[in-house]
Amino acid sequence: MSTALPSLGFAGIGLMGLPMCRRLLAAGYPLTVWNRSPEKCAELVAAGAKLAHSPAELSRGSDMVLLCLADTAVVREVVFGEQGVVHGGRSGQLLIDFSSLEPTATREMAAEVAALCGMAWLDAPVSGGTPGAEAGTLAIMVGGEPSDLERARPILLTLGQRVTHMGAVGAGQVTKACNQMIVACNALVIAEVVALAERSGVDATLIAEALAGGFADSKPLQILAPQMAESRFEPIKWHVRTLLKDLDGAVKFSREQGSATPVTALAAQLMRLHGSQGNLQKDPATLVELYRNKE
Repeated sequence: MSTALPSLGFAGIGLMGLPMCRRLLAAGYPLTVWNRSPEKCAELVAAGAKLAHSPAELSRGSDMVLLCLADTAVVREVVFGEQGVVHGGRSGQLLIDFSSLEPTATREMAAEVAALCGMAWLDAPVSGGTPGAEAGTLAIMVGGEPSDLERARPILLTLGQRVTHMGAVGAGQVTKACNQMIVACNALVIAEVVALAERSGVDATLIAEALAGGFADSKPLQILAPQMAESRFEPIKWHVRTLLKDLDGAVKFSREQGSATPVTALAAQLMRLHGSQGNLQKDPATLVELYRNKE
């Protein structure tokens, strides 16, 4: 006996949201989409999705509301604004937030949503970038009630290869902050390595191959080092501004918790310097330009 799939509303059709929605449609989920710039929804509507004209309308027509938005301020506006999700929300609904947000703000918003309309909240930030979103191989770290996660698990496994319950609401965002700390610091060191190799007369395009399988190996090394060495900065798969936002959030949260994160704080300042040179909307592979000889 077949069971009808829950209807999904997805807000945020960007670099990650678009391929995630493609996968949900391909899996047969009834999908309604909303984006601040509605033209970004055109491909999905042509593929069978419905278009909502506000987050409230999106929420009213969906069993579960999925968010993949830029930052905490945007999520707060989409959820609590004049035509926000809560105005169409109801008890029994589930909000799944794939965005990377501040953990403290996530906990506060989840409590407020529950009080206003009874919706449950899962914070489910993802790692794996656009290639992972396209292939359905994202790593998804989840905070929330175990029963809510079980309701959402089939959807999450359509989008990712690994779903890990990290604890109560907000725990997913703490885990994502840890992820971004490692990724960003790694990216900055890889940029230094590539620039040093180039300046020393070593073929930097061979660095990733030479270090593969050793203790220095990592996915960022295998992806970023060749791109940096070849100055291959497009197509853009993620943005410098995203890493900077996440680093700033990690430093802020660590301060709230009384935890020392000096390396992450330095990484945030280096990322800010790079962004201030016109690179906020560019791929982090451009970080190598910080260290290249500009003479």
